[in-house]
Amino acid sequence: MSVTTGMIPGSFRDPSGFLFKRDGVLFRQINRRYQKDYELLVKSGLYEELTVKGLLISHTRADTEPFIGRDHYLVIEPELVPFISYPYEWCFSQLKDAALTTLAVQKTALSRDMSLKDASAYNIQFVGGKPVLIDTLSFEKYEEGRPWIAYSQFCRHFLAPLQLMAYKDIRLGLLLRNYVDGIPLDLASSLMPSGTRLSTGPLLHLHMHARSEKKYADKEIPQDDIKGLNRKQLLALMESLESSVRKLRWKPGGTEWAEYYDETNYSDEAFEHKRSIVRSFLKRSGSGEVWDIGGNDGVFSREATRLGASSVCMDVDPACVEKNYLKCVGDNEDKILPLLIDLFNPSPALGWEACERYSIFQRGPVQTALALALIHHLRISNNVPMPKIASFFAGLCETLIIEFVPKSDSQVQRLLVTREDIFDDYNLDDFIMEFSKLFDIDGREEVRTSERVVFLMRRKK
Repeated sequence: MSVTTGMIPGSFRDPSGFLFKRDGVLFRQINRRYQKDYELLVKSGLYEELTVKGLLISHTRADTEPFIGRDHYLVIEPELVPFISYPYEWCFSQLKDAALTTLAVQKTALSRDMSLKDASAYNIQFVGGKPVLIDTLSFEKYEEGRPWIAYSQFCRHFLAPLQLMAYKDIRLGLLLRNYVDGIPLDLASSLMPSGTRLSTGPLLHLHMHARSEKKYADKEIPQDDIKGLNRKQLLALMESLESSVRKLRWKPGGTEWAEYYDETNYSDEAFEHKRSIVRSFLKRSGSGEVWDIGGNDGVFSREATRLGASSVCMDVDPACVEKNYLKCVGDNEDKILPLLIDLFNPSPALGWEACERYSIFQRGPVQTALALALIHHLRISNNVPMPKIASFFAGLCETLIIEFVPKSDSQVQRLLVTREDIFDDYNLDDFIMEFSKLFDIDGREEVRTSERVVFLMRRKK
């Protein structure tokens, strides 16, 4: 769902301002009620410090009319984020780094007499491989003695899911998709192992926090129970939260596809030949944007980025996505965005009127898609008919680099061990017939010492 002109659907809640597009250009309107805080953000030096550190998206003043004239103060043009992703699509370390970035922003803001008034994970995006705050309107003037009003939101959006993933089960991070304003602390507390009540971080920021919220649910909090924090105490809270986040660990491994390339039936010669085929087809595609569907730990996404393209590398396995992201961080790779995406239960449109958060496919289509070692999972593991597979890719991309894996391949045989072979149409001829209805085949190469075939296809006009 590409908005060319109009208000961005996920930007209507904040009375301080909103995002809108005009003729395909993204702008942010700042309303008069936020004028003093915006001017303080700039005059205090906080904006410059955060942008120089890469913690806040930069912007320029825009010479354009406001989208809504009433209550208008200023229009700015923010730096464009290449691809919008959401917290429930991030791996453990992406969410952890986003949490640490939020705390780093807050600590820097306090040094300039400002504070974050919200700590939503949706205000963080990955740009150039690093998490960055994208909401310029998240700051307010710091007032001595006030509690940090974003504390509870930070715990719901970051600390609770991270603790659940680290202490209980990595899959619990997907609860963020059901709870778009963060995982309720009472729910998170009830799911945590009982032993975490002996650990300072979970005890203080989750279990006791949840108990406090429950105590005052639907009640007015007595003034005597509202505990303000001076600057020193607030900084101590930041340090405590940061320490709690940094201590959290999750070791990727043990999942079905985490060691795929270590256990594959490829010979080294076959794998290197496949790599050269894909590289050649990527060059011929001339694409600057690639979606690597089922991209595992990003081996072939890196072939795309070496040619100057950017890649969104999607996989269903949290260990694969984690490994990919950690490699990106370790090697300072800035053109790959690893995401946790299940094609059979993909990120849906969510929020008010199902418009605040786009589905993964509303964020397309893309110029080029990679679908390597994927077709057998779609057809055999999940019973998707070949015509539906072809039409799916035709709606997703203009150019498709896809690998056909025959039934004789050991990876397909592994899938057929526990099911009846009812897939009479799963053969190279039927594959070519169905895809040729929607694509022109522009290239075809057999992978040496295997029976696999890689195709370069272009969608029919």
